[in-house]
Parts: sequence; structure tokens; C-alpha cells
Amino acid sequence: MPSWLKDAVFYEIYPQTFCDSNGDGIGDIKGIESKLDYVKSLGCNAIWLNPVYDSPFMDAGYDVRNYYLVAERYGTNEDLKNLFKKAHEIGIRILLDLVPGHTSDQNEWFKNSKKAEKNEYSNRYIWTDSVWEAPPQYRLLCGITDRDGNYLVNYFSSQPALNYGFNNITHPSWQLPPSHPDCQATVKTLKDIMRFWLNMGCDGFRVDMADSLVKNEDGEKPETCKVWKNIRKMLDEEYPDAAIISEWCNPKVSIRAGFHSDFYLDHDTNGYRILFRNKDKETGECTAVFSKNGKGDITEFLDEYLDDLSETKGKGYISFITCNHDTPRMTRMFNSLEAKIAYSFIFLMPGVPFMYYGDEIGMSYMEGLNSKEGGYSRTGTRTPMQWDNSINHGFSSAPSNMLYLPVDTSKNSVTVEDQLKDPDSILNTLKKVIAIRHENEELQSDGNFEVVYAEKNKYPFIFRRGKFLIAVNPTEKEQTAPFDFSGDCVFSIGTACVENKNIVMYPQSLVLIKIK
Repeated sequence: MPSWLKDAVFYEIYPQTFCDSNGDGIGDIKGIESKLDYVKSLGCNAIWLNPVYDSPFMDAGYDVRNYYLVAERYGTNEDLKNLFKKAHEIGIRILLDLVPGHTSDQNEWFKNSKKAEKNEYSNRYIWTDSVWEAPPQYRLLCGITDRDGNYLVNYFSSQPALNYGFNNITHPSWQLPPSHPDCQATVKTLKDIMRFWLNMGCDGFRVDMADSLVKNEDGEKPETCKVWKNIRKMLDEEYPDAAIISEWCNPKVSIRAGFHSDFYLDHDTNGYRILFRNKDKETGECTAVFSKNGKGDITEFLDEYLDDLSETKGKGYISFITCNHDTPRMTRMFNSLEAKIAYSFIFLMPGVPFMYYGDEIGMSYMEGLNSKEGGYSRTGTRTPMQWDNSINHGFSSAPSNMLYLPVDTSKNSVTVEDQLKDPDSILNTLKKVIAIRHENEELQSDGNFEVVYAEKNKYPFIFRRGKFLIAVNPTEKEQTAPFDFSGDCVFSIGTACVENKNIVMYPQSLVLIKIK
């Protein structure tokens, strides 16, 4: 386990829209380099960088054309190597985004695989024997290549699935077992890609769709887990300080498979959605725990979370996110105060937390945008970072019609420049919370987590981490709970007081108390 993860706080950067250094309307690596000191000032000591590989950008870079080459619009391999170096000089680690399950259909491997003549790449992807064979349970593209066969795609039609084999083989003529040499060649190639970037200076990988490798397996996906255990063994032997973090959202499985941490994602009915995204299916009303209307149930979250935490304790971490590039920003449902309380809570929880760029200033989800590079409903979360009140909010000097996506210039748009001036802003609040986390091991990734007060359909929620108590009341009403502790408040949003062995929490409040 890389020791640096114990005190890691990540900042996710979507490179297209973070900072444009050359005025072409698209963010780039040199732009990111120019903002490293800003990332450091937040208290973030690690970065997750969304894909920067060469790509036709049908899916914003998650369709990789060449894993060994930085996309021209972002810069060069040397620029990325220099970014690693500059980040390390100020104590920031960088994870690249690894896309192991599929490539672009313009990848040279796939161009060779779709040839009629058999070659070393013929089985790099998954093909049926005949163009007339298209079993309905598979996501296949049919009849568009010279090769007699149809190929499996992982998601979009431009993303042919790499071949790691099938666990349950239903069509023996074209489904290979994971032990087949051609499937093992895919694993070897993946490890070679990882070595290439680790040798250049990256600190590990966030792994896209980490559970999608071996096909036809459900539940705990044992064959996919074998692949990752194999890769973890390589990392432990050759790059023991490198981290891998999975997009899996099943930490009990992914941590056993070898990942150091697993994302807690916005999936239907799971704990993350219960905390921050829940809606009444009939009325559309927000019923998330952190909504001001007070209709959430913290016990629904805890039923799942405590079990996951217990199973992974001492083995790996659970990563809470403020948002990511696939998820509508919390501000779509929450006002700025609700978001401030929710974000602060995330940085006071165990595990390795991630902040999505712009969340630290409460950027809005922009409604009604046309899809960009496969963004669809996700596009409104990917708009340019809002740095200041200059042209394009400081993102780019390009004319507005050249920007990758439009900048939010609405009346209520927020900027780093303005929030730095307001001591009560989301930005300054989160800087305080993260600083306290860094100063106290009990509040970091390994620290314990103990529920002090959590009642079904009630508020507040109170939990303990070492000598610290955190009490949170996101609702618009005053809330009271038993509280047989005394101590000093070291951080607060809103107000709370202790009276007659009860804590009285004023509306929309969060307090961090150091117990005497």
C-alpha cells in the first residue's frame, strides 16, 4: 500500500476545460502546469487527470487511439513528463486515467484486427465467427468490416472491447477462456502501457470501468479480479509507490482484487445517491440526506457503508467524490450552502477523497448544452473552469465561439477570484476543512469511524473519528440529539450548542469538535 495515500486529497482535472495556455479554446497540459500552485493552495496533494492520450475524441478521450502518445491538442509527451516533474517538486502526485477495457475503433490494433487475414491482433478484440452470428445478449456491431464476423463493443459504437476472455463460455467457437495466450497477451500489453507512463513519472492510475474486462461473469467477477491481482503483483514488485484506484463501486470486491481504493459512485439506490442525489420517483423532490428539506434517511446510507468499511479496513480505501465528469454537479440539486455542508462532510470522512474541478467554488451544472464528444447529459458538468472576471472567466483568450464548451457567464456565475475575497465562501471553507484533515491523522484516510447518533428519518447525524466529533444538520430546521461530550469547536458551518447533555444544532450546520 503506498503510504502517501493515507493523507492524499485528490483534485480531478478535466483537461479540455481547465486552463488553455495557447488560446485555441481547449485546455492543455501547460495550462494545468500553470495552475499547480492553485491546486496546492487548496490543500490537494494529488491530481487525477482525465485521459490525455491520442484519440479521435468520440468519447472525450475514453476512446484511445494510441496509449503511448499524448493528444496533440493537449501538448506532447515531453509536456506531460514535465508536468509530472513540476508537480512532484511541490509535493503533488498525478494519476493518469487508464482505459483497459476498450480502445477507439481507429486504434492501429483494431485496424489490424478487422483485417480478413489472420494476424497477431486478430484476437486482441472479441469477434464472432460469422457476420450472420449476432447473439442478442451481446452489444455487437455487425457487417461493417472486411473480416467475416461481428465485434463486441464496451459502450459506444466507437469502442471495441479488448479481449480478456469469457468466464462462462456459451459460444465455444469464438469465446476464449481468460487463460488463452491471446487473452494473456492483452494483459501483458496493459502492463506494458502502465510501465511506460510510470517510468515517465506518473504516480499510478485511476482505472476506467475496472470491472468490465472478462466477459460473461457476474457477482464478484473472479476472472476480472485475477487480472487485477496479477497487475497489483507487478506494481508491488516494480512500482511499490504507485497507486491504482478503481471505477467499480464495489469496494469489498475491488479491494480484494488488488486496488488500493474504489470510488463510491452515484449508482441507483447506493449509499452515495442516498446522501447526495436521491429524488422521489413520483414527485422528483430531492430526498437526499444532505438536502435542506430534511427528508433523507442516514441509516439507509450506513447500512451499506458500515459493511463496506468493515470489509475493507486495513486493506484499502473507499473514495468519496464531490462529483466527477460523469455526474451532474451537486449544485444542480443543492444551493451553495447545501453544497458547502456536503463537500465539507466528504473531507471529514475516512478514505481517499476526490474534489472535482470547480466544485470548490460551487460551479453550476449548465443546462441545455448540446452534447460534446459523447458527453450527452454529462456535458453540463464539463464546462470551463471559472478563474476570474476577465474574458471567458480566465479559461482561455480565444474568441468565445472557439471554446471547447461555453463558459457560464450568467449573472450568478462564480469565480475563484471572487470567492478568494469572501472568507465564508465554499472555496475558503473547503481550504480550512482540508487543512484540518492534513493536520490530524485521525481525520485522514486510515482514521477510525464510529457512529455516535443516527436514527431512522431523523437528524442530526453525529460520528466520531478519534478525538474528534462531527455533527451535521443539513436541514432548515433546528435539530437536537443526546450529546454527553465536552470539547472545543475547531471548525463550524452555522451554529450548535450543548445544553443539558444535548446538542442543539441550528439550521444547516456542521461542527467539528475536539473532545477534551
